[in-house]
Amino acid sequence: MTNKVLQTSGSPAKIAFIVTEDWFFASHFLPMLRAARQAGLEPLVITRVRDHAGVIQAAGARVIALEADRRSLNPLGLVSTVTRLARILRTEKVDAVHCIALRSILVGAPAAQLAGIKRRVFAVTGGGLLSAKQDLAGRFADAAVRLPIRKLFQSQDTHFLFENADDPVQFGLNPADEQVTIVGGAGVDPNHLRALPMPGMPPLRVALVARLLWSKGVDLAVEAVRAARARGYDIRLTLCGEPDPANPRAISPALLQEWAAEEGIEWRGFVRDVRTVWKDHHVACLPSRGGEGLPRTLLEAACCARAIVTTDVPGCRYLVRDGIEGRIVPPNDAQALAEALIQLAQDQDAVARMGAAARERIHEGFSEADIIDAVARMYARLFSTHSVAEASSKPLKGSARS
Repeated sequence: MTNKVLQTSGSPAKIAFIVTEDWFFASHFLPMLRAARQAGLEPLVITRVRDHAGVIQAAGARVIALEADRRSLNPLGLVSTVTRLARILRTEKVDAVHCIALRSILVGAPAAQLAGIKRRVFAVTGGGLLSAKQDLAGRFADAAVRLPIRKLFQSQDTHFLFENADDPVQFGLNPADEQVTIVGGAGVDPNHLRALPMPGMPPLRVALVARLLWSKGVDLAVEAVRAARARGYDIRLTLCGEPDPANPRAISPALLQEWAAEEGIEWRGFVRDVRTVWKDHHVACLPSRGGEGLPRTLLEAACCARAIVTTDVPGCRYLVRDGIEGRIVPPNDAQALAEALIQLAQDQDAVARMGAAARERIHEGFSEADIIDAVARMYARLFSTHSVAEASSKPLKGSARS
């Protein structure tokens, strides 16, 4: 796509990315900055700043700090955050907002409304904890979050960005609507994450690379490997990641250490370069309980040509097809997960074949270049439809409206 300069008052139009944490933006959404620049926009990122502002600035955006506790839904705290954010948007003369994930939408949408900004992108990166909880309280809370997004905060020029084809339906939207864009997650770079040679078997080495949360099904992976080993299969599990202290569903370090004390289970902690994981593992495992957009960890594993075992939930099943790139099992079913791992442990050819298919899958709309082009086109539509809406609201002289 060629660079199309979108301007307001003779200067490049300004888009503000609103996201809870600087590390989250730096790890997942730098391609969005490139898409904004490709579309001729001036990007800035409004977020809670910790250690990753330099990475974002190096990618081409100014960073503006906005302190907010993402663990709290206290109404007074939310009102304060909305008010401060609206002030920043007005001061910066922002032309459009791009709100990433549900909490940022709930804060950024009313702030945009207060600041008089009609161009809005709501990037729904999964439902998180709300969607993962399937009890009555969880479904009520989920509906209570989605309702204001669709009914109160959606402007005529709001565009929705999703990471799988299931989530638009949950918002009452048609995936084919022109104001809906579906992308293959955050995208990965196949030139950086190359296909890695498959290590020998046995044992079958399985890695789970993620924030270590109950919603990711880490306990299910441990239980499945424990069951498979009890039946005599040499399957070994490596947990890579750290608990998220700001998330109420984080697994405690004490429990992780207890699991790691078991034979066949290792907790490696945070890994800076996932290539160091996949060079000596055969299978990526993510037994998610739901709430995913499209997990970046699965994209990275696929790009490195690793077979994937995951669950039949939105996002995970958008990338992985059962029997092709890996295996899909029901959520919350450790026994089914164990059986899938046992089958792979007995079929080295299938592991290699699925890994190669996973690598090919990345070239079907899941690469970083694919995401940049799709989002740049979305930005062009966002500004084009807004201009049309403004023009159509004015009286036309000497012509009739079509």
